[in-house]
Amino acid sequence: MGLFSSIRGEFIDIIEWTDNTNNTLVYRFERHDNEIKNGAKLTVREGQAAVFINEGQLADVFLPGMYTLTTANLPILSTLKGWKYGFDSPFKAEVYFVSTRKFTDQKWGTKNPITLSDSRFGMLEIRAFGTYVMRVNDPALFIREVVGTDGHFTTDEINNQLRSLVVTRFTDAIGEADLPVEKYAANTNEISGLVQGIMQEDFKVYGIDLANFLIENISMPDEIKSEIFELSRLNAVDLDKFAKIKAAKALEKAAENESGTAGAGMGMGMGFAMANQMGQAFSQQQNQQTQGGPPPLPNQVAFYVAINGQQAGPYDMAALQQMVAQQQITRETLVWKQGMGNWTAAGQVPELNNLFGSVPPPLPPQ
Repeated sequence: MGLFSSIRGEFIDIIEWTDNTNNTLVYRFERHDNEIKNGAKLTVREGQAAVFINEGQLADVFLPGMYTLTTANLPILSTLKGWKYGFDSPFKAEVYFVSTRKFTDQKWGTKNPITLSDSRFGMLEIRAFGTYVMRVNDPALFIREVVGTDGHFTTDEINNQLRSLVVTRFTDAIGEADLPVEKYAANTNEISGLVQGIMQEDFKVYGIDLANFLIENISMPDEIKSEIFELSRLNAVDLDKFAKIKAAKALEKAAENESGTAGAGMGMGMGFAMANQMGQAFSQQQNQQTQGGPPPLPNQVAFYVAINGQQAGPYDMAALQQMVAQQQITRETLVWKQGMGNWTAAGQVPELNNLFGSVPPPLPPQ
């Protein structure tokens, strides 16, 4: 049996790789002294590419198929070896099989929190994690730039480098997106697409295609979450009732204070002060009614105003006068009131002409 195998090895030379792993990117075909016979059979399966290396120089690349190795299909190696009329067996060359299939579920995440600046909450820290899908689309470039002479190169060996790249680009993309922090969760698809587009060129440098990129979660400190939830509730509840609830909670807390009656009295005072302040801040109309203020005048003219492309108002004449004085409204600002067919420049509305009488026109250009 040993003799038969020896004889068969003299006449048949088969070069192939059957991948039985799920993380091998590059496998070097092991051959005694790297010897390949004349007419050897090369089998490259789907999802593979075979790269020939001669004395450290990258030579021919073979895509899926079956080949008989001759000078006809080894043009670069033939040039490097100086073959003109064919080659004498055996010749020496290293063969690297590169997996070109997609490697899914490659994980990334922020080892340390990312510090961002938010217009409302100031400086804050977030964390994020997710997955990406990659595939080698340029085997020769990948071996030249990444693998080198590594005979068994796995996804683990490159993932650390790619994760650092992903986190860096993710941080840049978050800054460019300029979204309110509470909008991150609702825009993960958009942010994922932005990051993938930014990183395509970075991956291409290594001969890798970033086939997909996903953000699974963006988290923030608990105190920021609490503030966001509080603001969300404020927009959804009756603010007057909310102020009363806050005052009641302050009274309850004061009653539990060990300092006794004095502490309770102080807590009650603070509770009523809180209720008063929140009532003034969030429900001006109800405050006016509570304090005995007069109701709005009947049939008072009110205009809607277009500010920064958004509809605002309605505003009465006193409010409009103040906005004109602060140059929030100019003669060109579009306004509308009930009974008008279309939005019209403020300077063309007769009722508003007097508002601009005391405001000097813009200085002429120098």
